[in-house]
Amino acid sequence: MIRLRFSVEDLGQVRFATSPLWEAVTSLRTLTAGSPAGVHGPWLAEVRPRLAGDDLDLLTAVVRPAGYLPDFLHPIPPRRAPGFDTSLAALAETDPRLVAAELAHLAQHPLAMRGAGRHRAVLAELIADPRSALARIVAALDRYWRVAVAPYWPRMRALLHADLAHRLEELATGGLRQLFRTLHPAVGFDGDTLSVVKYYDGTADLRQRGLLLIPCVFAWPDVIVRTADPQPALTYSPRGTGRLWETGTHGSSALAGVLGDSRAAILVQLDLPMSTTHLAALLGLAAPTVNVHLKALSRVGLVAFRRDGHHVLYQRTRLGDELVEAQPRLRATPANAEVRRASPISSPGSGRHCGR
Repeated sequence: MIRLRFSVEDLGQVRFATSPLWEAVTSLRTLTAGSPAGVHGPWLAEVRPRLAGDDLDLLTAVVRPAGYLPDFLHPIPPRRAPGFDTSLAALAETDPRLVAAELAHLAQHPLAMRGAGRHRAVLAELIADPRSALARIVAALDRYWRVAVAPYWPRMRALLHADLAHRLEELATGGLRQLFRTLHPAVGFDGDTLSVVKYYDGTADLRQRGLLLIPCVFAWPDVIVRTADPQPALTYSPRGTGRLWETGTHGSSALAGVLGDSRAAILVQLDLPMSTTHLAALLGLAAPTVNVHLKALSRVGLVAFRRDGHHVLYQRTRLGDELVEAQPRLRATPANAEVRRASPISSPGSGRHCGR
């Protein structure tokens, strides 16, 4: 178990952010170790045939299936929702000496290098010339992002923003204790200490650096902990990850007969707050069409909405919940069922700064 100790100043410096670059990095673990029958199976089925060659060998040498993740791959987001290009530019500014040191630590990490095979030689080459290594990693991540993550980013971003809205509401309602109680089964908060179940033991003082919380769909089912400067960070799976790759939900004939197929499908999805963009991507409908349906559902009291910055998030009302609960066939898809069954136990992590 790893323990993060808060000072009084740290309690006032808990913030949230999303990171498209961190999604790309963690997705590499899913790509190499994920199961076709798992939560991200549909993504794997689409992406794996598109990826091969030197870029993938390079990236999977640096991002191992388990264990230590080099901290330089995780530049701390300067604001709540930076773009991929902004984060990649920050990565490109990393001191090559830090790149060499962290890759050397990775090369000696027993868990991370288990079964590494040809990747050992790739790492040795990168360590020998860290300036060139950094440029190669940045270019490979850029190309990987455009093939493997960017086409799905609007859907992912909508889910992440919905989770942020929920977490901020938890924080406003019940403070840090309520926030951490519902964040992840492996996370607990007692007194001034946040504990995370890992395979290794460690304690770190936050030292007035605060804590950054990052929802990340490819962190599933784990929690990733970083304690390095400039700011410690905790990466967790957002609510609704199990529904991320669904392409549509068919309602029962009874509910669809009253509301219509599209409105019934929309109502089923809205147990979590979602934007019009997310719903459109999820159901394969045009955003203006979804917007018309949402307004109709809102007028009859089945859906409510609220603003979150530039986004409008929709969610079922209690009346909407009662209507859906009366239709048991609507409520669970195989992906949802898998989320409920999955073990909360974390994968092995790093004994240093950043690991799973």
